[in-house]
Amino acid sequence: MVTAAVLCLAFLTWPPAHAARRLHTLTPTRGHRWHPPRPSAVTLTCAAAAAGWLVAGLPGAAAAAVALVTLQRRWHARQTRTRSLTATAALAEAVHSLVAALRTGAHPADAAESAATDAPPSAAGPMRAVAAVARLNGDITQALSTAPPVQHRIARAWSLAQRHGLPLADVLEAVARDLDQRVRFTRQVLARMAGPRTSATVLAALPALGIALGEAMGAHPLHVLTTTPLGGALLVVGVAFLAAGITWTARLTTQAVPQ
Repeated sequence: MVTAAVLCLAFLTWPPAHAARRLHTLTPTRGHRWHPPRPSAVTLTCAAAAAGWLVAGLPGAAAAAVALVTLQRRWHARQTRTRSLTATAALAEAVHSLVAALRTGAHPADAAESAATDAPPSAAGPMRAVAAVARLNGDITQALSTAPPVQHRIARAWSLAQRHGLPLADVLEAVARDLDQRVRFTRQVLARMAGPRTSATVLAALPALGIALGEAMGAHPLHVLTTTPLGGALLVVGVAFLAAGITWTARLTTQAVPQ
């Protein structure tokens, strides 16, 4: 009974994930934790092809490689979209901090440096670049020429304010509102596309369900697909059609998402 009470108390007082991360950043580390290396895409593809070869020979190797490459591309596209959305939201927050510092009368270079201090790494870099160029009175457009397109808005707004004598805080505030609207619209589109993506996933899984039902009925479709030449050809063609359908569905459901 006492042990259960202690466990309940420990569970209730356990810090949330963001508090643990914040505490970890404040606590100096005495060593680097070893992380196993992640296998590359080529390694995973070769491993999948080898497993497919052991199961169904050359058709199995080709089908496994095509399936894995398709899944890797979809995973990479999803991760890239998530990172881009997170970076845009962080940049909008950094621009809001920059505008707030400018309205208090801070120098543009000091305001950008202050915004970079509290910004995530994806937004701290552009803010530090802006601070360095503003301190030297250089060309911000050239400094951010190699940055992602969403960061070019800051350079254009800054150049516009300098060229026409507009209040820099007002122009950058408009940029921050535009970035906020961009993030909000992207999240709404992704939320509305969740239904079609789920339907596409269910449709892509139907062939596997059909094979399972065939095995349950005693038709032995796996034996046909893995041991006969016609079954091997059907396996490769079927996986290729599935990969094409998944790729086309992903293209249709992401066309409305801002890049």
